[in-house]
Amino acid sequence: MATAAPAVEAKQEDEAPPPPAQETKRGGSRRKLILLAAPIALVGIAAGLWFAGIAPRLLGLQHPTAATTEAAKPPTPLYLDLPEIITNLNSNPRRPSYIKLQARLELTSKEDEERVKSAMPRLQDLFQTYLRDMHPEEMSGSAGTYRLREELLARANLAAAPAHVVDVLFVQVLIQ
Repeated sequence: MATAAPAVEAKQEDEAPPPPAQETKRGGSRRKLILLAAPIALVGIAAGLWFAGIAPRLLGLQHPTAATTEAAKPPTPLYLDLPEIITNLNSNPRRPSYIKLQARLELTSKEDEERVKSAMPRLQDLFQTYLRDMHPEEMSGSAGTYRLREELLARANLAAAPAHVVDVLFVQVLIQ
């Protein structure tokens, strides 16, 4: 009987099939599929929520409503005319060049208008000294006009320090 027992055990070992290699590969491929599909699905859901407008509301990124846009409207601008400035430019002494400038300042409030009016002599002095230092060639073309506007705006804000000048608008610029 000792010989029969090992034969039975050998048959049982032969009958038990080894684990197939395809099942382990399938399990690994399923795991990879889940690991790749989960982030893609999450990104898709997040994009859907964002474009549907749900995610921005949850994050507090709402579009302004009609009531907030009415309150945020900028006030109507005020315009203050500057006195006409006529000065000579830095040019050839044999043939002097002159500039005639009429401008308006754009302001935001009445308080700013009063401050600029009180600083008008200083403002005119800064404009005159800047213009006298310019060459006629520097003022040619739209780039020269833009540069002049930016420089005058900076000087206007400097002269009327607590007030804020929004823009310098040219009414007339003549260069002779």
